[in-house]
Amino acid sequence: VQLVESGGGLVQPGGSLRLSCVASGFTFSAYPMGWYRQAPGKEREWVALIHNVGGRSNYPDSMKGRFTISRDNAKKTVYLQMNSLKPEDTAVYYCNVKVGVRDYWGQGTQVTVSS
Repeated sequence: VQLVESGGGLVQPGGSLRLSCVASGFTFSAYPMGWYRQAPGKEREWVALIHNVGGRSNYPDSMKGRFTISRDNAKKTVYLQMNSLKPEDTAVYYCNVKVGVRDYWGQGTQVTVSS
């Protein structure tokens, strides 16, 4: 299993970014995919989840309305569209899949929200 994130960078408050995660090594269409983030000095927190059937998505209440997760099974890619970004969204963002009993993570992509 390999997950490779991209799309992070420096953005001003109120701006937008779209993160991508390309997956390989497993049957992408058969698994829910998630995004997490970890800010300096804080624990990793869940950001979004998209199910493998029907494209249904879930978010913590704090992320609803600003973040949108989507997937393209043909491209084996999951996306995270982030709008109205705030300085507190600054973190390393990770793609996640649980295959069997094991969690797999990408290397992360840094998102910095600052003026």
